[in-house]
Amino acid sequence: MARLQNVNRGFSLTEVLLAVGILAVGMIFIAGVFPAAIHFTTIATERTIAAIAADEAFAKIKIYAVGDVNDPSDDIKLEKLRTDALRPDETMDFDNIFPATVGIDPNEFAYPSAGTDITQKQYYWSALCRLTEEYNDVNNPNPPVQVTIFVCRRVSPNLKYRTPDGGDDGDWPVPVPVDASQGGEENELDIEDSKKTFINDSYTIIDGKDGQIYRVLERYRDALDTILLDRNWDDDSDSPVWVIPPPVNGGRYPCIAVYQKVIRF
Repeated sequence: MARLQNVNRGFSLTEVLLAVGILAVGMIFIAGVFPAAIHFTTIATERTIAAIAADEAFAKIKIYAVGDVNDPSDDIKLEKLRTDALRPDETMDFDNIFPATVGIDPNEFAYPSAGTDITQKQYYWSALCRLTEEYNDVNNPNPPVQVTIFVCRRVSPNLKYRTPDGGDDGDWPVPVPVDASQGGEENELDIEDSKKTFINDSYTIIDGKDGQIYRVLERYRDALDTILLDRNWDDDSDSPVWVIPPPVNGGRYPCIAVYQKVIRF
């Protein structure tokens, strides 16, 4: 019967290099997984926050629409809204439509809304409203309203943002109108040249006429004022689009999510 012997031999250089190579590949794979995991965890967290902030915003808008139950003068001014525009004009303030918001704590437009120092908040919401039926103080005094909520982040209190009236000193991100018209293809838009940097790949834009939501697939590198949409542009007029631009001096896209509901106040 043959005897079993333990053979003690060293590893060859080839085997050592192979082992080191396998270990290096494994470490690179692990190192690559962690940034991806952090990225997707951040996205999931922000989308959860955005959904909560949007629900809070819709609830607050219903409160603003009524205001003081003993003072009808601060109820929502439905006659100021239009069926063919998300906002009556570029300069109209939110409190002209919702008088109950006059003098309220600005923290109401931040998330979380508790606390007093809004400059240190990271998440904010803003709204655009459009009638889905014509207002008539006799036959239809309470038409349904399409409410579009934008939930955004601000990564630094030192950043400034564009404002709807053309300013560049906003303290947090808000939607801004950009003139646009049908491009060469049905799923293309030509955007205002002076504001072409307001819209980029993966941005969300809202049709300023009927509130339809579009995703920007690409802003062409050889035609910077033309964007490719995720579907055909369903508007036969040259209406502006609403978008959350990047910070004034450049930076990460602020908009986390856009939500929309039709509410009868």
